[in-house]
Amino acid sequence: MSESATVVTFVADEALYAVPVGRVQEILDLRPVAPLPSTPAYLLGVIDLRGANVPVVDLRRLLGRPDTEDTAQSRILVVQVAHEGVQIVLGIKTDRVIEVTALDEPELKPLAEAELLRWTGSAVAGIARCRGAVVSVLDLDRLFAKPDIVAAAGGGTRAELDSVAA
Repeated sequence: MSESATVVTFVADEALYAVPVGRVQEILDLRPVAPLPSTPAYLLGVIDLRGANVPVVDLRRLLGRPDTEDTAQSRILVVQVAHEGVQIVLGIKTDRVIEVTALDEPELKPLAEAELLRWTGSAVAGIARCRGAVVSVLDLDRLFAKPDIVAAAGGGTRAELDSVAA
């Protein structure tokens, strides 16, 4: 897992998450998000990033966690996601970005009990430790494989994506 041995760590709903540093384009302070019509609750809308429309997803909502008030430490993590061979840029609203750091061990471990617990964990590439704390390393491509998010990023029309998802 050499790509994700160095990660960006961040918090959502008091849980520690990480993504490979190579997938992070930049970290932004919160800014106004232009809402889009008829979107799921997790898709907040788009921001203007140097002339490009970048969809912003609320990580708490995407993961089924409760909403909370934004703070001075809330950030938008701008990441690159692969979808059908195309790189798409998305923003992830997080409670707080911690740091760029190395995992305690470069190898990720799956949750061995996941099947017994009926949890697919499909958006989690693996479980690791960072300074001894448990961290869920996210698989961005699987996490963002939702048609609404890809459509907002310009990765296809809603009808095209619905036919692929069906």
